[in-house]
Amino acid sequence: MKDMCSIYGLAFIGALVYYIQHATSFWNGCLGVLKAIVWPAMLMYKVLAMLNM
Repeated sequence: MKDMCSIYGLAFIGALVYYIQHATSFWNGCLGVLKAIVWPAMLMYKVLAMLNM
């Protein structure tokens, strides 16, 4: 479980940096933070679904 939390944390930080860098306004930055929270969970769901787990 600890490994999954570290992978989620790294994906969160990577997504956060990406979305903040591409934000053109304050509200786009706020939306980017929300996307960065949700994006890794969606990615892990899709990966596990593809692996039939």
